[in-house]
Amino acid sequence: MTHSLEGHYSVEQSARLIRNYRYAAERMTRLLGGWLALTPEVSAKLLMGRHVWDNAQHADLFGRRLPELRAPAQVSEPSGPAFVAFMEALESPETPELTVERLVGVYRVLKPHLLAAYEQHLGAANAVYEPPTCRILARCIEDERRHVAAGETVLGHLLAADGLHDRAVAWQRRLEDLLAAAGGVTGEGLPPVAPRSAVPEGEGSAEAREFIRLETAGSPWALPDDLRAAVQAFGDALVNGEAGALDRWIAPSARSGQAMDPALAGVRLSDHRVVAVARLGAKRIVKLRAGGPSASVTLVLRWMPGPDGWRLESIDLARAHVASPA
Repeated sequence: MTHSLEGHYSVEQSARLIRNYRYAAERMTRLLGGWLALTPEVSAKLLMGRHVWDNAQHADLFGRRLPELRAPAQVSEPSGPAFVAFMEALESPETPELTVERLVGVYRVLKPHLLAAYEQHLGAANAVYEPPTCRILARCIEDERRHVAAGETVLGHLLAADGLHDRAVAWQRRLEDLLAAAGGVTGEGLPPVAPRSAVPEGEGSAEAREFIRLETAGSPWALPDDLRAAVQAFGDALVNGEAGALDRWIAPSARSGQAMDPALAGVRLSDHRVVAVARLGAKRIVKLRAGGPSASVTLVLRWMPGPDGWRLESIDLARAHVASPA
């Protein structure tokens, strides 16, 4: 007897679907990362670099959900050989002049399809044991909507060049045929995909327009005055070894996961300077280099605005060099 709360998917079916999703997310993470070095267009490079992290997070979330569905953790499973063939075709444009094909495959074929598949699963999910899956799917849906909008914005910029539109259309049709033959990511058919005209503009589009602006302007982003003061104060505290002064710049929401790298313990620094700046929506990525008599470190600081001014969302040690004692 089927209970009214069972939903559309059994535990076993849900686990299989999540393995299918993880396969697509994991492989997309690898191909986006691999494409960064061979993509010459700054807007496309920044777009893929921004999204590769989100895709990696999706794969991890799916993988960690599996043991809760009585399945081994962090396992990926394609729906069948036809979907593997689709992914191999999507990954095949590997020369610098094929940026449009790379973006079309990810942002006009794969991501819109994954978005539709996640929405379909969310709508039919089991009300008793699927709330954790629903939260993961909701996160992925939000990210994929933003990614699709950003990808469409960058593609619109790149496709303004003569002759590229026909190439984009032909490549999209080829990939869509392969995806249909595979039955989509789950092998069970293709859920309806929203037309490109229905993709709402939002944070993703705004972010992409800034990538385009950075590509065409040829100059770095200026720091707002209040952020420049915050970076200066953070750098001064770093050079002076003032742990308390450093902590005050870390956002409360990020404080539990952020701490200065142990590699900096005992390092003597005497000066600091900003060597790179990037803008991601309302946030700023600042690369700060600090040096001293026998050491140099480079930190990547992600700043976000808030009611108390600019605060650090993350601190990453990009490089550290400490001279060995004689």
